Formats: sequence, structure tokens, C-alpha cells
Amino acid sequence: MRSRLRISIFLAFLLLSLYLIFPFARPSRHSEPPKDPPKPEPHPKEQINLEAAIAEFQQQFYEEHDALGKEESAGKVYGNTLRKLVDAGNQPGLHASALKKTDIRTPWTDASPYVYDPYPDYNTDAWKASNKGIYVPCPGPEETVRDVMVFRGRSEAFHESPIGSYDVLQMDNALCFERDTRLGMYTDQEGETTPNKGVNWDAVNWGALQDFCYEKNSDRYVQLEKVGSIEDEVNPHKKKNDQNDPVEDDNSSGHSRDVSNPHNDSTHSTRPKTVADESVAKPKSRTALLLRAYSGKKYTENDKQNIRSLVSELSLRSGGEYQVFLLVQIKNGLPFTEESLHADLPKEFWDMAVPWNDEQMSELYPLIPPEVNNVHQSQWFSVQKFALDYPEFDYYWNWELDSRFTGHHYDLLERLSAFAYKQPRKGLWERNERYYIPSVHGHYDTTFRSMVEEVSGSDTVWGPVHLEGVSPVGSPPPVANPADDNYEWGVGEEADYISLGPMFNPVGASWIDGKGVWGYAGADNTPRRATIGTQSRCSRKLLNAMHGENLKGNHVGSEMTPQTVALLHGLKAVYAPIPMFFDRAWSGQSLNKWFNPGPKGESGSTPNTPFGWGLEARFEGSSWYYRTTLPMRLYNNFLGWEDSGIGGLEWEKAHGRPCLPPILLHPIKDVEKTPPGFFSSSELPY
Repeated sequence: MRSRLRISIFLAFLLLSLYLIFPFARPSRHSEPPKDPPKPEPHPKEQINLEAAIAEFQQQFYEEHDALGKEESAGKVYGNTLRKLVDAGNQPGLHASALKKTDIRTPWTDASPYVYDPYPDYNTDAWKASNKGIYVPCPGPEETVRDVMVFRGRSEAFHESPIGSYDVLQMDNALCFERDTRLGMYTDQEGETTPNKGVNWDAVNWGALQDFCYEKNSDRYVQLEKVGSIEDEVNPHKKKNDQNDPVEDDNSSGHSRDVSNPHNDSTHSTRPKTVADESVAKPKSRTALLLRAYSGKKYTENDKQNIRSLVSELSLRSGGEYQVFLLVQIKNGLPFTEESLHADLPKEFWDMAVPWNDEQMSELYPLIPPEVNNVHQSQWFSVQKFALDYPEFDYYWNWELDSRFTGHHYDLLERLSAFAYKQPRKGLWERNERYYIPSVHGHYDTTFRSMVEEVSGSDTVWGPVHLEGVSPVGSPPPVANPADDNYEWGVGEEADYISLGPMFNPVGASWIDGKGVWGYAGADNTPRRATIGTQSRCSRKLLNAMHGENLKGNHVGSEMTPQTVALLHGLKAVYAPIPMFFDRAWSGQSLNKWFNPGPKGESGSTPNTPFGWGLEARFEGSSWYYRTTLPMRLYNNFLGWEDSGIGGLEWEKAHGRPCLPPILLHPIKDVEKTPPGFFSSSELPY
């Protein structure tokens, strides 16, 4: 009965999906409507048949979903505790070296936690051989930055991820993180066994701590004598100006930084700017992580714990390899002042916050239609401006405040970067298009590559995809024919873009934003790619290319922007297959059917795409999507709170302390202690 009701609701929205797919269904968004619109043509028979086929396909999904929900294996990802861990001490040498045993005892387990130290062996001879400068430890809110702790072993339910892979990313999943040893150092709340009672958080200045840490370690990084022109990045083939031409200042966007920006101070303006020393050892790149925030947001205690952990693990403990910022949208017409920025922002984060508003973006990109100058359709504008104002970074992570990683943030981002660095360009765009399902696709670097190469044939991206009016900034392929490359080009090349989901082709798909193209060659003729969710990493080179296209009036929607610009400019883009879990025991073949339904096994290029309007229910019960219940349930239990009959103080006395493997969870919203009888929900809007 439930399946019939859902499919009836789904059919009500199917016409909208098809309306978005086909050119005959509506004019493209960039075209002028006719003065005297013609009467609608009769419904094509082919469209009726397609509607029926999509409805039947989705009905099959609902039936299998409901059947699996009745099996004993359903829901086994919930309620896992420290009492039932397997594979404890099963780490290979590489992972075991990051663990240091402690003699700490807790009242809720007989096992002792391990200090988790995934950082390089700083200042050793081996490290110095390939790294410039000296690592200098940095202080945190206390004299030293405390390390995260973890328990060895994993719950049987998290043995292997159905989608994505720990092994491919070389992440250790024989670990279990529990709330106290993971987050206790970042809170002073009662109820934890190791709260940080010695810290007055209102007196902490995370921005100043990060700046001081960078200064102490500055000789490890490239110091720019001057910031290059934006034109050098957007069009590196253009002839350079002669020495008599004026030199652009650091603010290459052409707009002076607003006085309300907390980073417009002496700490930043006095950074040393000298040419990097000639040395065999290489300077380390730097990465900015931008946490998306907005005026009026209420910060929960867990929000603050999350931000503190990001700063401590990424920036302070690494000696400034990363720097964390809050990129704060000033909304609702509020004045662009420090008062607006600080009104709802905890004081400890004031000096790591960078404000922006829509008016700034309109001024920066005057050729972009005003109706799309909003955070939904143009989210990357603010990131692009940040890269112009802060060009000292090589890479920029766009990071959502409603996501959580239960593991160690430094380990995660370094693993994602290393994976992308090793990927060859051959077949990369085709591999990027599909969810990686290990039980179906086999070994990532052999079987999966060969399968994708065979199914793709000559229909493969090799270098920039040509589009009139776009001058690619990427390097051309070393050989004209990809058949002459043995998966060598791109290996050892840093990725310009790293996504956490497939980069699918929205053309021919039922994704609601697939026609969001302005400028270029129009919605019907512009090659493009999309990823649901914008949590991803861009290089400065890619952001500058995006900036250059926007200056010309070329634009695509937020979830297509970096992917499409990388595609057209011949830049390296990599989908990193993060582990995804489900609350049902889906077989690999079923997951491939529902999540890679494209004509060549892709996730897009078909009206049956899981990203289509009315079809996204396939993600319910998954750990990573913008609407799904599983993440909030797992995280509430992880924090010791009741959710859906599991968790809470009495439950933990009977079953043990919940713990989770290193796992990315999204969405995590409004994290507050739950009342008795609470059930999480995350309803899709259909």
C-alpha cells in the first residue's frame, strides 16, 4: 500500500521531470519567450511511454526497498557500540604507525584508547629530504594541541562500504571513534569524562592562533614576492605586459577589501613576501577550508565543537598547512558591517570569519543575470572572490557546516588529495561519472579502469572539450590519441577539482537544475557535468578560470560550476569515492542498477538517474546526500542521545557506548539533545 501511495505521488511530479529534460518541453532559460506563444502541442506518445517506463523502474526500487526493510539485516548500522568490535589490532604497518597506546581507563569500556597521530614524521631526516623548512609546533587554547583518541576495531556492520572504498583511499577503517575521546577536548560541558574544563572558550581567538601558527612555520611555504595578475591564470598564453606596465596589487579582483573584514588587519598585511629559497626540498602547498555560514545562524554546542576540531586538527597541529575560515553570507539586507557579522557568531570565531553579500557579487560579475545572483545558483562567486583576496593558498575546500566527519579531519583531506594526485587522466571523466561499487566494479586501478575503457570506446574526454569562445588554461594531452597513453598522463599531478560524488552528465537526465546555463553556447549546446552537493576542493587555477568565465557572462548553476569549467578548460577533476553506507543490505548489483542506470553504466545521462526529481528516494537510508535520515540518527546516537528507540543514558547502560568508523555524514542539522521518544526524519519535498 505504501509503495502504491509513493508511486502515485511520484507520478504527479514526473511531468515536471520530463519538462526539464527535453528541448521541446520548454524554451531554454536564456532565450526570449515568443510574443504570441503557440498553443501546447498534443502529448507525444513517446513521452507517455517514457513516463510509464520511469514509473515502472521506480516502482521496482520501492518494492525492493520495502522488502529489504523487512529482513533481519535491516538497520544493522544502528546501535553499534564498543562492546562488539572485531578486527581490533588488524591495522597494517602504515596505519598502525599512527596509533600510540595509552593506559587511560574509562568507566564505559575495558579497552584503552589509542592516541591517533596521522601526521607526517615532521623534522626527521626522511621528512627534511622532501620538505622545505622546519616544522614548529603551535599552541592551541592550551599550551599544546591535544591529539584525538580512538579505539581499535570496527563494528561488523561497517566492515565494507557498499559504495566507495576505504581501501582505495587508503583509509584505516579498523577504528572506532566515540564521542568523549573524539570531541571531549573541544567542550566544557558536563556529562563527559574528559571535558576541557581549563579553557575559557570566549577568550580563545582561533583566527589569531592560526595566523601565529602560520608565521612560526612560514619558511615551509611558498612566499610570493607579488601576486600575479588574474589574467595570467585565466589566459596564461597571452603575451606578458612589458616592465613599464603598472603592476596589479594583491587584491587582483580590483575591489578593495571592506573594512568590516576581520582579516583586513596587521596580522595579514605584514606577512613576509620573499621569493622561495632555491632548494631540493620542496615548499609545502597551503589549503584554505571555507566553512559556509550565514548571518542569523544559531551555533549549537556541537557546531562549536566541530569548528574547534577542524581548526585544531587541520591548522594548528599541522603547522599551518591548512587554514580554516568561516565564509559568512550577510543576508536579508543587513548592513555590511562588523556588527552584522558578529551578531550571532561566537566571539572565539570572529577573527576567522570573512563576510560577503549578494551586492558584492553583483558588482564583481555585472554580466551575470541578477535573478541568478544568489547562493543557490551562484554559490561559487564568494569562493572565487575569496581566492582573489587570499591568493596565498593553492587549494580551497568549500565545506558545509551541516556535515560531520567522525574520524580525523587531517587524515581525511590528505587521503583525498593523495588519491586524486595518483589518478591518470585517461578515462578519468568516464570513471568520474559513476558511483564506484567495489563488489561490481572490482579493483579500482585495474578491473574498473578496463571496464570503463571498454564500455566507453572512442567516446571519451581527452583534453579540454571544445566550445567556441572558451580558451582552455589546462595543458594539452601529451599524445593526440588516448590509445597511445598507458594510463600515465596525470599521474603525479595535483587535482584542480576533487568532488565527493560522481560528476554526471545532466544532459538527458531528469535532474531539476540541469538546464541552468547562462551564456556559453546555451543550455542545448554546452557540454557540462554536475555533482549533487558543493562540498569539494578547487585549485586556485580552477577558481581563477571560473572567475574569468563569469566576467565574460558565462555561468552554470552551483552544482555544475567547477566541474563544467574543468571540463571545458582541460583541468584535472577527480571524484574521490568516499565510503557510503545504507540502512539496508543492498546487493552490489542492485546498487548499480539504482545508482548507475545510465546507458553505459553512468549515474547520469538518463531520465532514470537517481538525482532526478521524484527519484531521489533511492538515497533514503544512505550516509551522504542532502536529504536522508541515516546521518542524523547515527550522529544523535553517537552523541549519547535517543533517536528512533536507540541511544540515551539507560540504553547505553544496557548496550554500551556507541562508536563509529571514520565516516562522512550529511546532513547534520540543528544538533541539540533529543527528547524522549524522538525520531529523526528528513522528508523529500514530494
